[in-house]
Amino acid sequence: MSKMTPAEMAQALGSGLLSFPVTHFRDDLAFDEGGYRRNLARLAEHKVAGLFAAGGTGEFFSLTPAEVDRVLRAAVEETAGRVPVIAPAGHGTAIAVELAKAAESAGADGLLLLPPYLVGSEQDGLAAHVEAVCRATKLGIIVYNRANAQLNEQTLARLCERCPNLVGFKDGVGDVELMTRVYAGLGDRLTYIGGLPTAETFALPYLEMGVTTYSSAIFNFLPDWALSFYEAVRRRDRDAVYAELRAFVLPYIALRNRKRGYAVSIVKAGMNAVGRPAGPVRPPLTDLDATELAELTALIGDRR
Repeated sequence: MSKMTPAEMAQALGSGLLSFPVTHFRDDLAFDEGGYRRNLARLAEHKVAGLFAAGGTGEFFSLTPAEVDRVLRAAVEETAGRVPVIAPAGHGTAIAVELAKAAESAGADGLLLLPPYLVGSEQDGLAAHVEAVCRATKLGIIVYNRANAQLNEQTLARLCERCPNLVGFKDGVGDVELMTRVYAGLGDRLTYIGGLPTAETFALPYLEMGVTTYSSAIFNFLPDWALSFYEAVRRRDRDAVYAELRAFVLPYIALRNRKRGYAVSIVKAGMNAVGRPAGPVRPPLTDLDATELAELTALIGDRR
Protein backbone atom coordinates (compact mmCIF):
# COMPACT_ATOMS: atom_id res chain seq x y z
CA MET A 1 0.00 0.00 0.00
CA SER A 2 1.23 3.50 -0.86
CA LYS A 3 2.62 5.65 1.92
CA MET A 4 1.78 8.80 -0.06
CA THR A 5 -1.50 10.66 0.19
CA PRO A 6 -3.06 11.78 -3.11
CA ALA A 7 -1.95 15.36 -2.42
CA GLU A 8 1.60 14.27 -1.65
CA MET A 9 1.74 12.20 -4.83
CA ALA A 10 0.49 15.07 -6.96
CA GLN A 11 2.93 17.52 -5.42
CA ALA A 12 5.83 15.13 -5.98
CA LEU A 13 4.96 14.57 -9.65
CA GLY A 14 4.74 18.28 -10.35
CA SER A 15 8.27 18.90 -9.10
CA GLY A 16 10.28 17.26 -11.89
CA LEU A 17 10.47 15.21 -15.07
CA LEU A 18 8.32 12.07 -15.38
CA SER A 19 9.59 8.71 -16.60
CA PHE A 20 7.40 6.52 -18.80
CA PRO A 21 9.48 3.36 -19.28
CA VAL A 22 8.93 0.90 -22.09
CA THR A 23 7.82 -2.61 -21.23
CA HIS A 24 10.45 -5.16 -22.22
CA PHE A 25 9.37 -8.14 -24.32
CA ARG A 26 11.23 -11.20 -25.49
CA ASP A 27 11.24 -12.22 -29.14
CA ASP A 28 8.14 -14.35 -28.48
CA LEU A 29 6.45 -11.19 -27.08
CA ALA A 30 6.34 -12.51 -23.50
CA PHE A 31 7.15 -10.02 -20.76
CA ASP A 32 10.90 -9.87 -20.08
CA GLU A 33 10.86 -9.10 -16.36
CA GLY A 34 14.62 -9.29 -15.96
CA GLY A 35 15.26 -6.79 -18.73
CA TYR A 36 12.53 -4.53 -17.41
CA ARG A 37 13.94 -4.56 -13.89
CA ARG A 38 17.48 -3.84 -15.11
CA ASN A 39 16.22 -0.86 -17.07
CA LEU A 40 14.25 0.49 -14.11
CA ALA A 41 17.32 0.19 -11.91
CA ARG A 42 19.28 2.22 -14.45
CA LEU A 43 16.60 4.87 -14.83
CA ALA A 44 16.12 5.15 -11.06
CA GLU A 45 19.72 6.35 -10.78
CA HIS A 46 18.56 9.60 -12.36
CA LYS A 47 16.50 12.23 -10.59
CA VAL A 48 12.91 11.98 -11.79
CA ALA A 49 9.66 12.89 -10.05
CA GLY A 50 7.67 9.80 -10.94
CA LEU A 51 7.69 6.52 -12.84
CA PHE A 52 4.60 5.43 -14.79
CA ALA A 53 4.62 1.65 -15.13
CA ALA A 54 2.86 0.03 -18.11
CA GLY A 55 1.58 3.36 -19.41
CA GLY A 56 1.07 4.32 -23.03
CA THR A 57 4.80 4.09 -23.83
CA GLY A 58 4.77 0.84 -21.87
CA GLU A 59 2.19 -0.60 -24.30
CA PHE A 60 -0.66 -0.79 -21.78
CA PHE A 61 -3.11 -1.49 -24.61
CA SER A 62 -1.41 -4.82 -25.32
CA LEU A 63 -1.15 -6.10 -21.74
CA THR A 64 -3.62 -8.37 -20.00
CA PRO A 65 -4.74 -7.30 -16.50
CA ALA A 66 -2.51 -10.06 -15.08
CA GLU A 67 0.46 -8.71 -17.03
CA VAL A 68 -0.26 -5.16 -15.87
CA ASP A 69 -0.14 -6.42 -12.29
CA ARG A 70 3.13 -8.24 -12.91
CA VAL A 71 4.77 -5.21 -14.56
CA LEU A 72 3.53 -2.92 -11.79
CA ARG A 73 4.73 -5.18 -8.98
CA ALA A 74 8.15 -5.44 -10.64
CA ALA A 75 8.33 -1.63 -10.78
CA VAL A 76 7.28 -1.21 -7.15
CA GLU A 77 9.78 -3.81 -5.95
CA GLU A 78 12.65 -2.59 -8.11
CA THR A 79 12.32 1.09 -7.26
CA ALA A 80 11.82 0.31 -3.55
CA GLY A 81 10.36 3.68 -2.67
CA ARG A 82 13.04 5.73 -4.41
CA VAL A 83 10.50 7.26 -6.78
CA PRO A 84 6.68 7.32 -6.83
CA VAL A 85 5.28 4.55 -9.04
CA ILE A 86 2.07 5.31 -10.92
CA ALA A 87 -0.09 2.46 -12.22
CA PRO A 88 -2.35 2.44 -15.28
CA ALA A 89 -6.08 1.84 -15.47
CA GLY A 90 -8.22 1.81 -18.57
CA HIS A 91 -10.44 -0.19 -20.93
CA GLY A 92 -14.09 -0.33 -19.78
CA THR A 93 -15.21 1.01 -16.43
CA ALA A 94 -15.43 -2.42 -14.76
CA ILE A 95 -11.91 -3.38 -15.83
CA ALA A 96 -10.58 0.05 -14.88
CA VAL A 97 -12.06 -0.36 -11.39
CA GLU A 98 -10.46 -3.80 -11.04
CA LEU A 99 -7.08 -2.44 -12.18
CA ALA A 100 -7.36 0.44 -9.70
CA LYS A 101 -8.01 -1.94 -6.80
CA ALA A 102 -5.18 -4.22 -7.91
CA ALA A 103 -2.80 -1.25 -8.18
CA GLU A 104 -3.54 -0.22 -4.61
CA SER A 105 -2.87 -3.79 -3.42
CA ALA A 106 0.39 -3.88 -5.41
CA GLY A 107 1.74 -0.82 -3.61
CA ALA A 108 1.39 1.80 -6.35
CA ASP A 109 1.56 5.44 -5.29
CA GLY A 110 -1.04 6.69 -7.75
CA LEU A 111 -3.08 5.92 -10.82
CA LEU A 112 -3.17 7.19 -14.40
CA LEU A 113 -6.67 6.76 -15.80
CA LEU A 114 -6.42 6.24 -19.56
CA PRO A 115 -9.37 6.69 -21.95
CA PRO A 116 -12.03 3.97 -21.93
CA TYR A 117 -12.02 1.47 -24.74
CA LEU A 118 -13.23 2.58 -28.19
CA VAL A 119 -16.59 4.20 -27.55
CA GLY A 120 -17.38 7.89 -27.62
CA SER A 121 -19.45 9.37 -24.81
CA GLU A 122 -21.13 12.49 -23.53
CA GLN A 123 -19.65 14.42 -20.62
CA ASP A 124 -22.01 12.79 -18.09
CA GLY A 125 -20.87 9.32 -19.17
CA LEU A 126 -17.20 10.24 -18.98
CA ALA A 127 -17.76 11.76 -15.55
CA ALA A 128 -19.46 8.57 -14.31
CA HIS A 129 -16.51 6.54 -15.59
CA VAL A 130 -13.95 8.71 -13.80
CA GLU A 131 -15.99 8.86 -10.58
CA ALA A 132 -16.41 5.08 -10.47
CA VAL A 133 -12.65 4.60 -10.58
CA CYS A 134 -12.06 7.35 -8.00
CA ARG A 135 -14.50 5.66 -5.62
CA ALA A 136 -12.77 2.30 -6.04
CA THR A 137 -9.44 3.35 -4.53
CA LYS A 138 -7.78 5.67 -2.07
CA LEU A 139 -4.93 6.30 -4.51
CA GLY A 140 -4.48 9.70 -6.07
CA ILE A 141 -5.76 9.68 -9.65
CA ILE A 142 -4.60 11.53 -12.74
CA VAL A 143 -7.08 11.66 -15.59
CA TYR A 144 -5.63 11.46 -19.09
CA ASN A 145 -7.53 13.85 -21.35
CA ARG A 146 -7.16 12.58 -24.91
CA ALA A 147 -8.79 10.70 -27.78
CA ASN A 148 -12.36 9.66 -26.84
CA ALA A 149 -12.10 10.88 -23.23
CA GLN A 150 -11.94 14.66 -23.36
CA LEU A 151 -13.37 16.32 -20.28
CA ASN A 152 -14.31 19.98 -20.49
CA GLU A 153 -13.59 22.41 -17.68
CA GLN A 154 -17.12 22.24 -16.23
CA THR A 155 -17.09 18.44 -16.00
CA LEU A 156 -13.61 18.46 -14.52
CA ALA A 157 -14.63 21.02 -11.91
CA ARG A 158 -17.64 18.90 -10.87
CA LEU A 159 -15.43 15.82 -10.59
CA CYS A 160 -12.94 17.71 -8.44
CA GLU A 161 -15.76 18.61 -6.06
CA ARG A 162 -16.99 15.00 -5.79
CA CYS A 163 -13.66 13.17 -5.92
CA PRO A 164 -11.00 14.41 -3.47
CA ASN A 165 -8.50 11.86 -4.82
CA LEU A 166 -8.70 13.25 -8.36
CA VAL A 167 -5.51 15.26 -8.17
CA GLY A 168 -4.00 15.36 -11.66
CA PHE A 169 -4.85 16.30 -15.23
CA LYS A 170 -2.70 15.00 -18.08
CA ASP A 171 -3.30 16.74 -21.39
CA GLY A 172 -3.00 14.73 -24.58
CA VAL A 173 -5.16 17.01 -26.74
CA GLY A 174 -3.11 20.16 -27.27
CA ASP A 175 -6.06 22.54 -27.06
CA VAL A 176 -4.48 25.69 -25.64
CA GLU A 177 -7.82 27.37 -25.04
CA LEU A 178 -9.14 24.37 -23.08
CA MET A 179 -5.96 24.19 -21.00
CA THR A 180 -6.29 27.89 -20.25
CA ARG A 181 -9.92 27.47 -19.17
CA VAL A 182 -9.06 24.47 -16.99
CA TYR A 183 -6.16 26.18 -15.25
CA ALA A 184 -8.04 29.45 -14.85
CA GLY A 185 -10.91 27.62 -13.16
CA LEU A 186 -9.07 25.07 -11.04
CA GLY A 187 -5.60 26.52 -10.51
CA ASP A 188 -3.59 24.60 -7.93
CA ARG A 189 -6.41 22.14 -7.22
CA LEU A 190 -4.72 19.84 -9.76
CA THR A 191 -1.23 18.97 -10.90
CA TYR A 192 -0.97 19.43 -14.67
CA ILE A 193 1.06 17.07 -16.86
CA GLY A 194 1.97 17.46 -20.51
CA GLY A 195 1.03 14.26 -22.31
CA LEU A 196 1.21 14.95 -26.02
CA PRO A 197 3.47 12.66 -28.10
CA THR A 198 7.09 13.79 -27.73
CA ALA A 199 5.99 16.22 -25.03
CA GLU A 200 9.30 18.10 -25.15
CA THR A 201 7.93 19.95 -28.18
CA PHE A 202 5.20 21.62 -26.11
CA ALA A 203 7.01 21.93 -22.78
CA LEU A 204 8.00 25.59 -22.92
CA PRO A 205 4.66 27.12 -23.99
CA TYR A 206 2.75 24.77 -21.67
CA LEU A 207 4.85 25.91 -18.72
CA GLU A 208 3.09 29.27 -18.96
CA MET A 209 -0.24 27.49 -18.39
CA GLY A 210 0.77 25.81 -15.14
CA VAL A 211 2.01 22.57 -16.73
CA THR A 212 5.20 22.10 -14.72
CA THR A 213 6.00 18.57 -15.85
CA TYR A 214 5.53 16.18 -18.74
CA SER A 215 5.90 12.55 -19.71
CA SER A 216 9.26 11.99 -21.39
CA ALA A 217 9.47 8.88 -23.54
CA ILE A 218 12.91 10.00 -24.74
CA PHE A 219 14.12 9.59 -21.15
CA ASN A 220 14.11 5.83 -21.80
CA PHE A 221 17.16 5.98 -24.05
CA LEU A 222 18.62 9.46 -23.40
CA PRO A 223 18.05 10.10 -19.69
CA ASP A 224 20.79 12.69 -19.26
CA TRP A 225 19.67 14.60 -22.34
CA ALA A 226 16.02 14.48 -21.24
CA LEU A 227 16.83 15.86 -17.80
CA SER A 228 19.05 18.60 -19.24
CA PHE A 229 16.28 19.62 -21.64
CA TYR A 230 13.72 19.68 -18.81
CA GLU A 231 16.00 21.88 -16.72
CA ALA A 232 16.32 24.31 -19.64
CA VAL A 233 12.52 24.42 -19.88
CA ARG A 234 12.07 25.11 -16.19
CA ARG A 235 14.57 27.97 -16.22
CA ARG A 236 12.88 29.27 -19.40
CA ASP A 237 16.09 29.14 -21.40
CA ARG A 238 14.53 29.64 -24.82
CA ASP A 239 17.84 29.56 -26.68
CA ALA A 240 18.82 26.18 -25.22
CA VAL A 241 15.34 24.70 -25.70
CA TYR A 242 14.98 25.78 -29.32
CA ALA A 243 18.52 24.74 -30.17
CA GLU A 244 17.70 21.16 -29.15
CA LEU A 245 14.28 21.30 -30.76
CA ARG A 246 15.90 22.18 -34.07
CA ALA A 247 18.85 19.81 -33.77
CA PHE A 248 17.15 16.74 -32.33
CA VAL A 249 13.48 16.85 -31.33
CA LEU A 250 11.94 18.07 -34.59
CA PRO A 251 13.95 15.65 -36.79
CA TYR A 252 13.00 12.90 -34.31
CA ILE A 253 9.33 13.84 -34.70
CA ALA A 254 9.66 13.76 -38.49
CA LEU A 255 10.89 10.18 -38.24
CA ARG A 256 8.20 9.32 -35.68
CA ASN A 257 5.47 10.60 -37.98
CA ARG A 258 6.36 8.35 -40.91
CA LYS A 259 4.03 5.58 -39.79
CA ARG A 260 1.13 5.20 -37.42
CA GLY A 261 2.07 3.89 -34.01
CA TYR A 262 5.67 4.99 -34.23
CA ALA A 263 5.31 7.21 -31.14
CA VAL A 264 5.93 4.01 -29.15
CA SER A 265 7.97 2.08 -31.71
CA ILE A 266 10.58 4.81 -32.03
CA VAL A 267 11.25 4.69 -28.29
CA LYS A 268 12.07 0.99 -28.42
CA ALA A 269 14.18 1.71 -31.50
CA GLY A 270 16.01 4.32 -29.43
CA MET A 271 16.76 1.65 -26.84
CA ASN A 272 18.30 -0.46 -29.61
CA ALA A 273 20.27 2.52 -30.90
CA VAL A 274 21.99 3.08 -27.54
CA GLY A 275 22.71 -0.61 -26.97
CA ARG A 276 19.96 -1.30 -24.42
CA PRO A 277 17.41 -3.36 -26.39
CA ALA A 278 13.94 -3.80 -24.95
CA GLY A 279 12.63 -6.26 -27.50
CA PRO A 280 9.97 -5.74 -30.16
CA VAL A 281 6.69 -3.89 -29.89
CA ARG A 282 3.54 -5.99 -29.74
CA PRO A 283 0.98 -5.99 -32.55
CA PRO A 284 -0.75 -4.03 -33.86
CA LEU A 285 2.32 -1.79 -33.59
CA THR A 286 5.25 -2.36 -35.93
CA ASP A 287 8.96 -1.81 -35.37
CA LEU A 288 11.11 0.64 -37.28
CA ASP A 289 12.85 -0.91 -40.26
CA ALA A 290 16.65 -1.15 -40.55
CA THR A 291 16.97 2.06 -42.54
CA GLU A 292 14.87 4.03 -40.07
CA LEU A 293 16.83 2.60 -37.14
CA ALA A 294 20.07 3.70 -38.80
CA GLU A 295 18.65 7.21 -39.23
CA LEU A 296 17.63 7.34 -35.58
CA THR A 297 21.03 6.08 -34.45
CA ALA A 298 22.76 8.80 -36.48
CA LEU A 299 20.40 11.44 -35.10
CA ILE A 300 21.11 10.38 -31.52
CA GLY A 301 24.83 10.61 -32.21
CA ASP A 302 26.86 11.53 -29.14
CA ARG A 303 23.81 12.48 -27.03
CA ARG A 304 23.77 9.02 -25.46
